Amino acid sequence: MVRPPSDVPDPEAETVLDTLGDKRARTIIEALSEPQTATELSEHCDIPLSTMYRKLDQLVDASLLSEQTQIKRNGQHTTRYVRNFERLTIGVSDEESLHASIDRPDKAETADQRLEELWAQIREET
Repeated sequence: MVRPPSDVPDPEAETVLDTLGDKRARTIIEALSEPQTATELSEHCDIPLSTMYRKLDQLVDASLLSEQTQIKRNGQHTTRYVRNFERLTIGVSDEESLHASIDRPDKAETADQRLEELWAQIREET
């Protein structure tokens, strides 16, 4: 299921740390210099496709990746994954608990990206 890119609150520090504790998850993040599909990432990172989907879900749930829907001319669509942060900071809050702070890239949307987001929202509603 494609989750539309949106302004997501920072995840729990524990979720981020658990996710980044996985070597394969870190490999995926490092490989995403540009948007890629699960198949492309699987080949690039040498991770089985079934494992790749699980890792991608974890990374999206931790707000470290976003999913983008790419609509092809023939009406087919594909999901591409993109790194959803520029900087990640783990710190201690005033209440003496760990917290995660994520600096997100500026969201300069093109018409294609707005259409992809709209398509994702429509798919989610049906």
